[in-house]
Amino acid sequence: MRMQFWKKTVEDIYCDNPPHQPVAIELWKAVKRHRLTKRWLVKIIDEREKNLEDKTYRNIQELENYAENTQSSLLYLTLEVLGVKDIHADHAASHIGKAQGIVTCLRATPYHGSRRKVFLPMDICMLHGVSQEDFLQKNQDKSVRNVIYDIASQAHLHLNHARSFHKSVPVKAFPAFLQTVALENYLKKIQQVDFDIFHPFLQQKNTLLPLSLYIQSWRKRY
Repeated sequence: MRMQFWKKTVEDIYCDNPPHQPVAIELWKAVKRHRLTKRWLVKIIDEREKNLEDKTYRNIQELENYAENTQSSLLYLTLEVLGVKDIHADHAASHIGKAQGIVTCLRATPYHGSRRKVFLPMDICMLHGVSQEDFLQKNQDKSVRNVIYDIASQAHLHLNHARSFHKSVPVKAFPAFLQTVALENYLKKIQQVDFDIFHPFLQQKNTLLPLSLYIQSWRKRY
């Protein structure tokens, strides 16, 4: 019902007839002001709807597709708000969104485990002979760490791809990509604990993150 509400709401917004709901009204204003592309909003809703059944990702590509249709779509919308129409910025957004989706999946693993759920890609788990029960029991064997290493490496790869477009991306787009600071911070932390996804260090807040964001913004980098 919730997804149906938002599907109809998006349709109504683009017909200039938003429902009297605070978020919908603000979204309608943003659509009018920045001419936001309807396709990205629909993709986010459709992908969330597919994911309601809480199925484990069969492979890393499924996780990346989910991230592309949700996180990357949100970045494409952010670029439109910033007035950026550039193919290099779009490529960077695609990779950053995928990195964000993968890191989010990793970060949520302890929480999902506490609810007896595991969403890490099955193909990588099978490659290392790791079962869902290993994660539910917080197993810290080398094979479990290897699963986390492989998944984190994929996020790192996307981050590097995104940054390879740095010189071609308009500076105006950089504020949309500052989340890379938090992503890189998490990937460095997980490396420091030898890819132990349950290590308490990963749950600690980085008090220097706001400063890192400011510095990266000032340096005009992402």
